[in-house]
Amino acid sequence: MTTLGRLQQRFQSAILAGDRTPGLFIDEENDRRNGVAIYQQAYRARLAGALRDNYPVVHRSMGDEAFAALADAYIAASPSHFRSIRWFGDTLADFLAGSPAHLPHPALADLARMDWALRGAFDAADAPVLTSAEVGRLRAEQWPTQRFTPLPSLRLVELAWRIEPIWKALDEDPDAQTTAPVFDPHWLLVWRPGLDCLWRSADADEAKALQTLQQGASFAECCAQIADSAASDPAATAIDYLRRWLADGLLAKAQR
Repeated sequence: MTTLGRLQQRFQSAILAGDRTPGLFIDEENDRRNGVAIYQQAYRARLAGALRDNYPVVHRSMGDEAFAALADAYIAASPSHFRSIRWFGDTLADFLAGSPAHLPHPALADLARMDWALRGAFDAADAPVLTSAEVGRLRAEQWPTQRFTPLPSLRLVELAWRIEPIWKALDEDPDAQTTAPVFDPHWLLVWRPGLDCLWRSADADEAKALQTLQQGASFAECCAQIADSAASDPAATAIDYLRRWLADGLLAKAQR
């Protein structure tokens, strides 16, 4: 390895480890502050900024000081391994759930899951939305094998707490006063049919049906999955789901 290569390797190790590394920018004997510390601080500050950008509502709910402490701990435990800083923080919700010191309420991890889902949906690939008129043109014999594909932006998030009202309030007003969330296991659907992300809650049966479609199942296979659920009238349930998904703009038009 060349001298430059060794220096670059030392520099990277110093930045990632956050340790003082004599000899990079000043003489080994110099007792002045090591210049590499400037780069170490800038690197961590940039990662902390990415977390604030990816988790705006979590930041607002915790406040600057507590979120900075969380970011510090997360950066130390989960160094970035992405080429793009956009994806840094992908495991923050799980980190929060396992870090009592940074988790004043367990619902905070669900807020993080919602923040991340919305950011992911916003950045997902575009796709034309399937319309009711297009579905209405299907022939009877086409229905069993028809594959209704959810938009690429669709995110299915399992939540333990009813945090959506808190998320909405803090998203609209950073100083909003909120009440404690209710424990209520359910699913959150997040998708982007156009320029803006949409979201709503869903029960486990609907979420499972959408997961089945995401895996490439036909409409007949989706109906069979619904029949295996607790639905009292599986056929009516399947049609109700489909009507709502079309109304929501949640399904993608087939690409030819």
